[in-house]
Parts: sequence; structure tokens; C-alpha cells
Amino acid sequence: MQQRRPASGRPSGTDGSDFSYRMVVDSRYQRVADGRSRLARLILVQALHQVYGGALMLLALSKGAEMNKFAVMSMAAGLLAIVLGEIGRRRTMAVLLRLYTSLSSISVAFSVTCIIRSELFLKITKQNTESMTSSELLDVARVALGALLQMVVIGTTTRLLQNMSLPKRAS
Repeated sequence: MQQRRPASGRPSGTDGSDFSYRMVVDSRYQRVADGRSRLARLILVQALHQVYGGALMLLALSKGAEMNKFAVMSMAAGLLAIVLGEIGRRRTMAVLLRLYTSLSSISVAFSVTCIIRSELFLKITKQNTESMTSSELLDVARVALGALLQMVVIGTTTRLLQNMSLPKRAS
């Protein structure tokens, strides 16, 4: 039997002028790839945000503050959301990406609830920021940035999910 020679260079039978007849990849696949890379960066920022929040919580506990159950639930939901988001992003699984968006929104809602239920909210609403400590001010800024980050995450994930779904056929 005759063995095949390894393909080197241009395939036989073409002079390169058949480029206009070759298949073109749909642009939405490029948008999905761009969305996945953007989401990877956002998940990394969310992970750093969660680590910073956990460090602030441990610092408050070391100073004798009591455990806030909403802060613990926020950390748990946030960490679970990050894991599910990363798996969903890597495998391009729409169900996990939707669950990631929901859980990370719940995590932000728990963080906002922590601020609202504490005396920080009263200090902020009465514009009595002079009596706030620097750690309290950092915590409020962290929660506000987390809410802003969550809005960007929702927009990015929604666009990614729209590009992942098959286009609707005209009937």
C-alpha cells in the first residue's frame, strides 16, 4: 500500500483563489469568545472583592464584634456563585451562568442588607460621617462597589447568554 505524505504548505489542487467560497465563521461566535474573556476578568474581580470582604469580616471579629449572619450568608453565596460562574464560563453552560448571576445578586443583596441593618445606615442617612471609623467607611465603599460590579456582571452575562443562544428563524 502506498502511504500518504504529510501535508505541507498549501493543499494540492488550489492556487489560493478559492478563499471567497470558504466558510465564514458567524460573528456571534467571536462575540461569545469576547464575552467569556470579559466575564473571566469580572469573576476575578468578584473573587478579589469576596476575599477583601472576608478579610474585613475577620478583622471585625478579631476586634470583638458579633457575627453578622447576613455577612456570612453573603460570603457563602458569593463564593458559590464564583465557583459556578467559572465552571459555567469555561464550559459555556447557560444554566450555570444564569445560576451564577442569580447567586451573585443574592450575595450583593445580603451585603446591602448588612449595611442597612447596622448603625452605619443611620450614620449615612443622617450625614453623620464624622463619627464613622475608617473600617466602617471602607465596608460601605466595598458594598457600593460590589453593587456597581454586580450591575456590570448582569449586563455582561446577559449579553453572553444572548449570543450563546441560537438565532431565531424567520417564519
